[in-house]
Amino acid sequence: MVKMKIIDCDYLVVGSGIAGLTAALELSERGKVLVLTKKDAGETNTSYAQGGIACVMKEDDSFEKHVADTLRAGDGLCDVEVVESIVSKAPDRIADLERFGVSFTEYHDGPDRYDLGKEGGHSKRRILHSGDITGKHIQSGLLERVRATPGITICERTLVIDLITMAWLDRLSTRNSLLGHVDPESNRVTGVYALDCDTGEILAVRSPYVILATGGGGKVYLYTSNPDVATGDGVAIAWRAGVPIRNMEFIQFHPTCLFHPEAKSFLVSEAVRGEGAKLVLGDGSEFMYQYDERGALASRDIVARAIDHEMKSRGEPCVYLDIRERGETFIRERFPTIYDTCRQFGFDMARDLIPVVPAAHYFCGGIDAAINGSTAMPGLFACGEVACTGLHGANRLASNSLLEAAVCGYELARHLAELPPASDYKKVSVPDWEPGDAVPSDEAIVVEHNWNEVRTCMWDYVGIVRTDKRLERAMRRIHNLSTEIREYYLNYLVTPDILELRNIAAVAELIVRCAQQRKESRGLHYTLDYPAVSSEPSADSLIRDDAGRYRKD
Repeated sequence: MVKMKIIDCDYLVVGSGIAGLTAALELSERGKVLVLTKKDAGETNTSYAQGGIACVMKEDDSFEKHVADTLRAGDGLCDVEVVESIVSKAPDRIADLERFGVSFTEYHDGPDRYDLGKEGGHSKRRILHSGDITGKHIQSGLLERVRATPGITICERTLVIDLITMAWLDRLSTRNSLLGHVDPESNRVTGVYALDCDTGEILAVRSPYVILATGGGGKVYLYTSNPDVATGDGVAIAWRAGVPIRNMEFIQFHPTCLFHPEAKSFLVSEAVRGEGAKLVLGDGSEFMYQYDERGALASRDIVARAIDHEMKSRGEPCVYLDIRERGETFIRERFPTIYDTCRQFGFDMARDLIPVVPAAHYFCGGIDAAINGSTAMPGLFACGEVACTGLHGANRLASNSLLEAAVCGYELARHLAELPPASDYKKVSVPDWEPGDAVPSDEAIVVEHNWNEVRTCMWDYVGIVRTDKRLERAMRRIHNLSTEIREYYLNYLVTPDILELRNIAAVAELIVRCAQQRKESRGLHYTLDYPAVSSEPSADSLIRDDAGRYRKD
């Protein structure tokens, strides 16, 4: 048996992006906050967000217009009350970000203070940005404030393994006599097991409130705009604890990632199209108006499918962005990072067509959660991309992601402030981690092989366009892989690689299962077997089962 370190805190935040850090800052006034993050605290999806954050800022715009644009993009699955609430709270959260040191690009003169951008699906200019690396500036501003705030501790390079719940402890009670029987109705989270990625040490964190703010899972797919940390960890660990998961079939593929073998799917922001870039074929001809009256500024689901169709029907490896008419001065001032990165790969945005392809970008589904982060399990909260609140529906409107994370992180903290203090959690006896007969792995190649197979399977069979047969093939492959991963997980000591592998396999299964439930094409889910939108009232895809077979009991 391995003796374990146990850490106690009032609030445990898992994830260090905009959602998690916002919640941590607000909660620091009410108790001891511990932030766990599996890499360096600055390595998050937030850091890679280029475009900006949507917020009504001008007199010719309105909350009603922003709501209407969001509902149109969401294709009938948005929760109207959620949309109205989040949109209306945006200005206050922008003010908070500025108070935390984030500076948004402004005009040098004129009546309007901010240089607002426009992106696909928006009827007005309402995208606040900080150059073309908005997320990086938000991340650094929040992180600097968090590090300077008493009461918040950041524990980097620490990966959560699983939630510790009263029901799970009860299942162990017959073996270790820790607890009496726990009524399933009174089940709640009491903390987590986690892995120190540097030392291999297993530790436990006891906390009455666990906030999952782990971001998305783009690494489930072979090609993605997401960083390597995006392995769907929060969704997977919540599902293993029996928490409902919603609408995982709605995976947003960003239409314009740079097409180059060494670019690792570098994102060319939608703001580039917002400033006049056209989507063209190799001969320079536009094609988007054949698919939507908004052309290149149609919503992402429509643009991604159009590009996918053009590439497949013409046998071309990519399409192109053309912003040459805006001139070098404008391009370099408005998109300095994108311009320089394209130049590194041999493309001059002021003179060349820029080759682009779609890549997995954002999860509209996730843990079933309210605006205040509450889930079906007492004590467990979720906010940001890991949560499904009803804001995005079947397709996210551009730049609503950072907005949702900021608003929900704040609302979560406000909600927790209203709950009675929990003082009994330190009395819960958490058993030491038992590795059993597990030994150090000498077959790392197995992990790498299964990692690549899961991602390739998802790209080939559960991508932009789907069919029933493709989904059936995917489910068979994922099921077989999950069995192998389960055996590997039990037989060898845990490592970051095996934990991330079992998480992407779990998330892959959830995506396929949700996709198989939806017998229509809506938003980001398009299937050749059901190409029309159902005439029946739309419903969420919900998975409620407890996948406890993935636990190491």
